Amino acid sequence: MLVSLNWLREFVPYEGDIQVLGDKLTMLGLELEGIDDPFEGIKDIVVGYVVECETHPESDHLSVCTVDVNGPETLTIVCGAPNVAKGQKVPVAQVGTTMPDGMKIKKAKLRGVKSFGMICSERELGFSDDHEGIWVLDDSFKPGDKLADVLGLERVVFDFDITPNRADCLSILGFARETALAFDLPLTMPELNLVEAGGNAADEIKILIDDPELCPLFNGRVIKGVETRKAPDWMRFKLLSLGQRPISNIVDVTNYVMFELGQPMHSYDLDLVEDATLRVAPAQDGMKFTTLDNAERVLTANDLLIWDGKRPVGLAGVMGGANTEMHAGSTNVLLEAAVFRPGTIRKTARRLALPSDASYRFERGVDQQLNRFCIDRAAQLMAETSGGTVSRGVVTNEPKPWQDRSHGYRHDRCMRLLGLDLEPDFARKVFEGEGCTVDDSDAANWTVKSPSHRLDLEREVDLYEEVGRVYGLDRIPAVLPKVAKSLETVSGGSEYAFLQRIKTWGAGVGLNEAINYSFVGSDDLDRLNLPAEGRVFIANPLSADQNVMRTDLAPGLLNTLKHNLAQGNNHIRVFEVAKRFVADSESETETREFNRLGILLYGPRHAQEWPWGDDDADYLDIKGHVENLIEDSLKLEIPSFTLAGEHAYCEPCVQVAVGETAVGFIGRVKADIGDYYHARKDVWLADLDLDVLRELVAAHRIEFAPLPVFPPSRRDVTVIGPMTLSAAAIRKAILDTGIGILESVELVAEFVPEGQEQERNLSFRLTYRSPTKTLKDKQVDKEHKRVLEALEKNLPVHF
Repeated sequence: MLVSLNWLREFVPYEGDIQVLGDKLTMLGLELEGIDDPFEGIKDIVVGYVVECETHPESDHLSVCTVDVNGPETLTIVCGAPNVAKGQKVPVAQVGTTMPDGMKIKKAKLRGVKSFGMICSERELGFSDDHEGIWVLDDSFKPGDKLADVLGLERVVFDFDITPNRADCLSILGFARETALAFDLPLTMPELNLVEAGGNAADEIKILIDDPELCPLFNGRVIKGVETRKAPDWMRFKLLSLGQRPISNIVDVTNYVMFELGQPMHSYDLDLVEDATLRVAPAQDGMKFTTLDNAERVLTANDLLIWDGKRPVGLAGVMGGANTEMHAGSTNVLLEAAVFRPGTIRKTARRLALPSDASYRFERGVDQQLNRFCIDRAAQLMAETSGGTVSRGVVTNEPKPWQDRSHGYRHDRCMRLLGLDLEPDFARKVFEGEGCTVDDSDAANWTVKSPSHRLDLEREVDLYEEVGRVYGLDRIPAVLPKVAKSLETVSGGSEYAFLQRIKTWGAGVGLNEAINYSFVGSDDLDRLNLPAEGRVFIANPLSADQNVMRTDLAPGLLNTLKHNLAQGNNHIRVFEVAKRFVADSESETETREFNRLGILLYGPRHAQEWPWGDDDADYLDIKGHVENLIEDSLKLEIPSFTLAGEHAYCEPCVQVAVGETAVGFIGRVKADIGDYYHARKDVWLADLDLDVLRELVAAHRIEFAPLPVFPPSRRDVTVIGPMTLSAAAIRKAILDTGIGILESVELVAEFVPEGQEQERNLSFRLTYRSPTKTLKDKQVDKEHKRVLEALEKNLPVHF
């Protein structure tokens, strides 16, 4: 939205710095994108006085002019305009001047006569399309003055970005209201001096509306005896400053009032309107209509038209029709000012790719109560600029009158939400400054009536926003919210904290986190032999391969594997913390969700940068990750691993349990399934139930013991036993001896003698410590001997 500073000052007496104004309006939500000089292109054009004007000796259509521009000497300029004459004040472009179209004025010789500049027409300066002759200026102008200065042209125009909800700011009046509110200035509306004469408009035209929902209000006025001509300079210059091309006094008035007050209007040639009737009604499917741009439009029943007594004459809210267009010979005007349903106008303008200044405002909403003032203002300007007569009265059809909107306002709640402590008088001043009516008879709950131009004020929180906006959102202090957390919450008692803990663990052990879609294809689940029962199908899927919520994490992880292999990555270590979904008719959402952890390992055990070994990941790698998570990270007891029966997509499959509670499984993906995902080596998967693990962690109580005071005494023992005897069984047998000073048992080494296939050597380090005294070697040796005797007695081992 372009806003002329001088035009704005006609509404509010703002005399401050222009950048301060722009910054203040920006903080009010009207973002300033730039400040421009719309007449920068004519800044070097000066006023010249034609001292002499003689016919060119070698041409009958050129004139040799002597022009005074208040310089050291007069200029000789050859001019081809037929209306140039002695004694005129004219715009002059001197040598070196750059014209608005980019042309640079240079010295020239025209048929033997040197020319030192150019006398300009309005078209050459970008003021109109008139090029029949030079622009003859007012005789009061002084030679040598800058043209932009003597014409009083606007040199400061703001370019604001308007959000869709602020339809009230699509006019100079809207910005004047915001400026008056921001700087506590008075607002002055344009003076209305409408003179009516002649007949009664109600006897001359009729206004009909078929559907009040599509058109709540339609006003019409009649101006007779008009002369279609150029609009006065002050009006043309204002329109030019906003980038609007002047056309004629009648058309320019409607554009002028639209930019000034925000109400789009349209002028019909009354003599071309059949039966002097305007009717608002929908179009018919397939009908064709020619708009003002002489383009034929194919319409639908969803488009809204303005009809006369026999045919359509305007595309409502978008563009008028060519069949009733004002032209040079028009003498009688039917002026329209209406309110249309925004959605209807928006759909028509978008479908026809026909944006206009009018549709831009109608599709956001216009001020219904200001409509009468706008049409009176336009009728007055038309009469003054055309010499016409305004018929008495306004023909109004308002089947759906404006209804005042009331909202409750609780100041205390507003202050709590904004984090401010302002007096109620501040809020009252804001509302009244915006045109609202405030009833504060109930001090705790006000009633605020919003004005018709603020269509965005729809509920109580909108009033809160207005208080914060006017106070300054940038002035609201940043204060951290007070959060009270219990020890259980801090220690990870919430579901979110637990899942974050799992993700932190995964990243810490060198796995990459995968984030896959929650929906997969039925074919993905079928490929993994997963049951059809319990699947949750998507009502409107994006595609056939994303038509069901995942019941398992494996499809997503295997697709991640496939994608990485296609990109040349053969060392894949990924994990995913996500939900699986199962249909449940008894659930409120008919779906149950379960938190799961999926781990996938594929390819060499070490990354390519690691120079030693090229073994591929195997069962021990993924088993080690699961043990590390459960035992070391979650501090649960050592998990057990039991070979499970047949599994849908893993072979073999090992069940993971903590005590008696199953928490998931580990397995190798079946070869045929791996082949589909382009795997040429074993693919190892782990799937753990995070909901169960979280319950175990919540039930697990960590007991704190004092730090040891006395030194430890350590003994190493190498146990020789069969290959089938696990280190865990040996460690358990040592701990089962129940020796009070035995603090810990750690496996430190494994050795298989060359040529030995039946036995292996396992070295353990036993730590002895007393909480009350320093141990003597004799006492430690005695207890250590008991350990060795118990091992030989209970296990098939020797030393």
